[in-house]
Amino acid sequence: MALWERILSDPEGLSHEYEQIWGRQLDDPQGYYNLVRGEFNKTQDPAQFLFLLARCVKASIRYNANGEFNQGPDNRRLGTRPETMRWNIIGASSLLRGRTELTSRDYRECLDMCTPNDVVYMDPPYQGVCVNRDPRYIEGVRHNDFVVSLESLNRREVPFIVSYDGRLGERSYGEAMPESLELAHIEIHVGRSSQATLLGRGEDTCESLYISPALWKTSDIKIPRQVSLRAQQADLFATL
Repeated sequence: MALWERILSDPEGLSHEYEQIWGRQLDDPQGYYNLVRGEFNKTQDPAQFLFLLARCVKASIRYNANGEFNQGPDNRRLGTRPETMRWNIIGASSLLRGRTELTSRDYRECLDMCTPNDVVYMDPPYQGVCVNRDPRYIEGVRHNDFVVSLESLNRREVPFIVSYDGRLGERSYGEAMPESLELAHIEIHVGRSSQATLLGRGEDTCESLYISPALWKTSDIKIPRQVSLRAQQADLFATL
């Protein structure tokens, strides 16, 4: 969240710091990455965090048991070039500055603040990575607690959309959402699983998108309670 604060409040300064950090890696990219990672784990500096996000393997964060960033570098590339990063930072800042409130708190506190005039989009850690500690997240979300929060949103008629779990081929992941929530369930085909392909299996990955009754019952677009789409989420949101 400190990184987003810098994007909104000081995009030029953040862009300059990123350029300075990025440029110092050229003589020894891997060694320099490890140096920056060690410094970040001490300082939590947003510009260093941005560099690590741009350079780490699969742009995917991993943490050790102490909560320290420990993902390694992608040695095939140097990360987003400074001019491209600057364009992204300035663009995001221009779109969001003055229209956005940043918070860093328990998700349940944020949901308690929502009203029927809001539309809430949630993309929580999926159940498959919350049963045991997962290195992508410092802390997961308990399924039962999450369901209780969604029930509260329904009672208050707060519209919401949740991206949550899915299936690989015929194998479903995670516990299904309770019927009592009356959610419309949309499966979005996101393509062939690269992991399954490596194992010699031709299986598609489907992400689950759940839409609250406050949306699907009142939308001008009639949404079936259960539907499977070959679409991008952005295309779907454009119709809601």
